[in-house]
Amino acid sequence: MKLYYSPGACSLSPHIALLEAGLPYDLVKVDLRAKKLESGEDYLKINPKGQVPALALDTGELVTEGPVIVQKIADQAKDKNLAPARDTAERYKLQEWLNFVTAELHKNFSPLFSPVLPDDTKAFFKDRLLAKFKYIDSQLAGRDYLMGQQFTVADGYLFVMLAWADRLNIDLSGLQNLMAYKARVAARPKVREALTKEGLLKAA
Repeated sequence: MKLYYSPGACSLSPHIALLEAGLPYDLVKVDLRAKKLESGEDYLKINPKGQVPALALDTGELVTEGPVIVQKIADQAKDKNLAPARDTAERYKLQEWLNFVTAELHKNFSPLFSPVLPDDTKAFFKDRLLAKFKYIDSQLAGRDYLMGQQFTVADGYLFVMLAWADRLNIDLSGLQNLMAYKARVAARPKVREALTKEGLLKAA
């Protein structure tokens, strides 16, 4: 498999999932502005959406959209319990979390990366994000992870959003459950490995 990624982008989520799953893969870096690979190849010929992540399977199929990719990865390593079994109530709960992260967090972050939006508009989106993070904080009471005591692919995705909050100076320090959760996920060896491989964390 090949994971098309950009350092620190939402592709970090499936990168974490691949490492947690113990699946073999190759990393292919994408310049999102130029839509080029390091080889100079046109990324749009591989993924016409021009976005990351994209996962090229050994069959030649290309899977896009982060929440779909991480479930595909989890289903290829069932023994790792990165996602509940298909067609169970717990699997739909996982999908609920993945959808919440992608729709309520990820998409509200997008305007904050725009160089042309005025500060008051960005403040609006930061306030909206803070409200969403407060909800998650309330749901993490008494839990190690979003689904309870078991780390799943939804946790890798939420962790990326928390890293973005740091990058954009969104103060979440008052959300104690969320801060403890973030530290717990950050300490996982495979999470640290993904960060190191993407040049986001210095190798020990």
